[in-house]
Amino acid sequence: MSLAFSLLLVIFVLAFVIRMPLAYGMISAGIVYLAFSGADLGNAAQLMMGGYYSKFILIAVPLFIFGAQIMNDSTVTERIFHFAHGVVGRLHGGLAQVNVLNSVIFSGMSGSAVADASGAGLMEIKAMADGGYPKAFACATTAATATIGPIIPPSIPMVIYAYLSGASVGMLFAGGMLPGIVLAGMQMVLIRFVARRRGFPREAWPGMGNLLGRFLATFPALLAPVILLGGIYSGAFTPTEAAAVASLYALLLAFLVYRSMSPAAFLEMFRTVVKQTATVTLIIGGAFLINYAVASEGLPRKIAEAILSITDNRLALLLLLNVLFLLMGMFLDTLVLLLIMIPIVLPILGQAGIDPVHFGVVITLNMMIGLSTPPFGVILFVVSSMTRTPLKDVIHEIWPFLGVMIVTLVILVLAPDIVLLVPRMLGYPG
Repeated sequence: MSLAFSLLLVIFVLAFVIRMPLAYGMISAGIVYLAFSGADLGNAAQLMMGGYYSKFILIAVPLFIFGAQIMNDSTVTERIFHFAHGVVGRLHGGLAQVNVLNSVIFSGMSGSAVADASGAGLMEIKAMADGGYPKAFACATTAATATIGPIIPPSIPMVIYAYLSGASVGMLFAGGMLPGIVLAGMQMVLIRFVARRRGFPREAWPGMGNLLGRFLATFPALLAPVILLGGIYSGAFTPTEAAAVASLYALLLAFLVYRSMSPAAFLEMFRTVVKQTATVTLIIGGAFLINYAVASEGLPRKIAEAILSITDNRLALLLLLNVLFLLMGMFLDTLVLLLIMIPIVLPILGQAGIDPVHFGVVITLNMMIGLSTPPFGVILFVVSSMTRTPLKDVIHEIWPFLGVMIVTLVILVLAPDIVLLVPRMLGYPG
């Protein structure tokens, strides 16, 4: 390891320890590497801006952020929750079951776990607390169900993974459909068991007429994922264009169909989107610098040789990589983990014959587990802070959900056909 790269690691770790924004830490570490490796410091701007302009697919990220924020700030989220309440509220642990179904539906529009937790999450937690559920359990349920968001398409992490790996975004989206449903089903089974053991309430059946009314009120919003995915798989538009269409459709819902957003509210929402996009953009820019250093040091090849010297068995490698990502996901943000680690592990995937779509979906679920895992799970902090619930109480309630998510992850690792069934139906050769 060169002196320049050693200094890069020191700066990056120090930035993490002192709680400097990760993007600034990554950019600082990258610039230090360029300086001590004898490279032109002007390369920093070239690497960052060249990375942005070379990949059209990255434009999908701010567009999905924009669409999700519109859904959260208009009445769309409330309508989806009201409809889900009518469908599954009468099951054991009714409002917790509603939480799951709401996340499944909302995931077809947002692509972000944090957007789900911070948007619909507050409403879900309040409804559960008012319905007699412990607030900590409501927070844990919301944190766990939010992880469904990036599994069921669209998915911001899958877009980033596709950019890094060259895998098809459309096939990754297709690969996430069944795993998302499996994860939701596992969570609903867990909630039923916990609800019966702890005596949580069930909701009254609203009647078919009332349910039909809720469905009709929600129907325009339910069309959003149909339009998005239908356009992608029919060939009408690319995934990036689909993100633009989804955002435009969200605007039409907010202003023309539901008339639930004023111009002033739109401007405030737009400020929020700009801040979120700037944060993501800086992280991606910092990752371009780190990846340049990693490639210059030849680390992908060295790490691949080291891991393959342990075992070249495909299943063993998959399990080993998942353990590595789970451990790192407890401390690092999803974007940072993706941007740094995927270029490193790509040579291993190719040499071991691991399907990139299968790995992409599995590793997305893996990183979503990290978002809900102590000590630094981002979603745990989100639900805790916005409801003023002690973090230790939320952590106490999250463990059964983490167990279910890890079991689901193992199932997907051992049974790749669950991930690849829909892509193969769409012509994927994997």
